[in-house]
Amino acid sequence: MSLNSTVSAERPHIAFFGRRNAGKSSVINAVTNQKISIVSDTPGTTTDPVSKAMELLPLGPVMLIDTPGIDDEGALGELRVERAREIMRKTDVAVLVVDASVGMTDDDRALLDEIRRRGLPCLTVMNKADLMDDKEPTESAELTYVSAKTGRGIEGLRLRLSMMLKDNEREKKIVADLVDTGDVVILVIPIDESAPKGRVILPQQQVLRELLDCRCAALCCQPAELSEMIASLNKKPALVITDSQAFGRVSEDVPRDIPLTSFSVLFARYKGDLDGLIKGAAALNDLRDGDKVLISEGCTHRRQCGDIGTVKLPAWIRKFSGSEPEFSFTSGGGFPDDLSGYKLIVHCGGCMLNEKEMQYRQRAANDAGVPMVNYGIAIAKMNGILDRALKPLIK
Repeated sequence: MSLNSTVSAERPHIAFFGRRNAGKSSVINAVTNQKISIVSDTPGTTTDPVSKAMELLPLGPVMLIDTPGIDDEGALGELRVERAREIMRKTDVAVLVVDASVGMTDDDRALLDEIRRRGLPCLTVMNKADLMDDKEPTESAELTYVSAKTGRGIEGLRLRLSMMLKDNEREKKIVADLVDTGDVVILVIPIDESAPKGRVILPQQQVLRELLDCRCAALCCQPAELSEMIASLNKKPALVITDSQAFGRVSEDVPRDIPLTSFSVLFARYKGDLDGLIKGAAALNDLRDGDKVLISEGCTHRRQCGDIGTVKLPAWIRKFSGSEPEFSFTSGGGFPDDLSGYKLIVHCGGCMLNEKEMQYRQRAANDAGVPMVNYGIAIAKMNGILDRALKPLIK
């Protein structure tokens, strides 16, 4: 995947936090050498988080996020502050921007404490160093001085951020560690009324690319062509990966000696806590009439008549549990702060959310004592093939 095509969910997220007029926007503009955020002497110019996907050398593909001032005031200001705090859920590296001519305030210290409580790598950037006395300030591994106005220290800031990302980088694979060079892998991709026109969805793209990088022979078909494709091969497939909503039919057509899993199950391992999601599937057995079930998706696609989240999953859950739960739905960045009223959360694979956000959602569910399962694991459970769908992941 080239730098320019790296999707947002796969880019490290660097978020800039601080008080109004500390110079967050100016620092981002200086780091990127672009006018990404509006700069003004008026406090509170940044009213909503501003995200920019970039190729920032020597960092490579990153997502930079400018946030509203943490000291914003009034009812609208409180909403802006809450939006800024929500950004912490998906932040890989936090940058606390402080006005060096003022020094650390109580607001800055409280914000730094909150960032540390969340376990985020953080660099404190003392901006407006050009307004300080001539005395050379003392820097440390967690503190640096810059001037967005003059450019002082900006190149050093880029290098520090690069090193922080490198130190926190983890090499994770979706499927590459489950296959060998030369393997034949079949991808089952239904093209129905809910499929996007003229393209395949992101998890399918990402799995296909990894298989090609591994020098595997990746074959694609729809469920109706699967049996014929398997029969036509001279070499037994090493793995079949299906869209989860076709699990029932595909599991019948794939011989038991051929490993089978789904894109969503692979993403459960790639983005979240797989063991926790597996445990969450048990709650499907215990649903009763009136139990509240949250179905949450990380994307904001237009709902179709056969939509999996709002149509198919509720129908399958009703049939499997023999009950009439009460369903709620969220999409995109929306995720309830209060989860205490839910009996179960069923989440998508999270291809449009980064790993930090997915893991935050699982922690929030765990803290609230609410089981959480993802689409693929839930559908495999309801089709009685969960053990089979998980077996390829154990190698």
